[in-house]
Amino acid sequence: MKSLLISLQVPLHKLPKEAGDDLNMDFDSCRDVNGLWIHHIFHEDLIRSVLAYKPREDDIFLATYPKCGTTWTQYLILSILTDGHPPKTVVDFMLASPFMEMMGAEAAERMARPGLLKTHLPFNLQPYSPQAKYIYVTRNPYDVCVSFYYHMKGITAKKYDASFDRFCKAFIAGKVSCGDYFDHLLSWYEHRNDPNVLFFTYEEMKKDIDFWTLKIADFMGEQYGKKLRDDSTLLRKIIDTSSLKNMQGVFNEQMRTMIKDLLSLGPDRAIKSMEVYREVIAHDEEPLHSDDGFVRKGIVGDWKAHFTDEQIKNMKTWIAEKTKGSDVMNLWKDLDLP
Repeated sequence: MKSLLISLQVPLHKLPKEAGDDLNMDFDSCRDVNGLWIHHIFHEDLIRSVLAYKPREDDIFLATYPKCGTTWTQYLILSILTDGHPPKTVVDFMLASPFMEMMGAEAAERMARPGLLKTHLPFNLQPYSPQAKYIYVTRNPYDVCVSFYYHMKGITAKKYDASFDRFCKAFIAGKVSCGDYFDHLLSWYEHRNDPNVLFFTYEEMKKDIDFWTLKIADFMGEQYGKKLRDDSTLLRKIIDTSSLKNMQGVFNEQMRTMIKDLLSLGPDRAIKSMEVYREVIAHDEEPLHSDDGFVRKGIVGDWKAHFTDEQIKNMKTWIAEKTKGSDVMNLWKDLDLP
């Protein structure tokens, strides 16, 4: 989401009414669109087009709650699809792997195949077909909260309180974009063993990227896994290409002009439905809190440097309430979580 907000370079209160009412550049400037709790910056017409999208049999979706390793997994998958030559510009990346809620169904329909469709939708709202494939990545709630905080801090106007404590409370209350973390996770967790769903954690990827690169490739199609097993040099190239340092070089500067760049494309590549953003990009930017870049640390356990005892207590109470009757937290039984 930060990619859209940064690239628009405009205070939310100046957005056209179609993007939402009572706009402000703050953590909790969200509303409900057909059951999806989402930031006002996302255009309702584009969201509704995504919810109505009919998947093709060859569609591969990457579904995540924000800040669960989405971009890393996207880049890895695109590297697999291109034999280690993923897009080198953000515009090409977005066309090869459209963020559907931001770009609308047209981006999916025009995407070159094979490609990858990214969503932050819960299972109950996800465009679904038994023939399509769904990759779901999750991450422990403590690190998600911290990463999401920095993600949102960078698009919060300086006139608003951007403290971690305030964001943590909003996160626990499910008042951030994409709603409650556990509502999202549990909707997919129930389908983790479906034959067309590959479900894993960010922490598992960090622990054994070779294994999970092959696992993802096998799931995408037998030919992809076989190619990597037959060519260890290609496997290493794909993993190295998807490194944090390489992604920072691609994303951290180019994201700031992404929307302008997408709107500057010629008619053969342009996504016409994104014209709804054209009116917005001419406005001056409201002063924002500083951020650490679209691609930040990418580590496990960063939460330990942020949470107070009181915040941990509140998180533990929330986790216990949301996961009652579920074993979902066993996903992180080997981590040193509170």
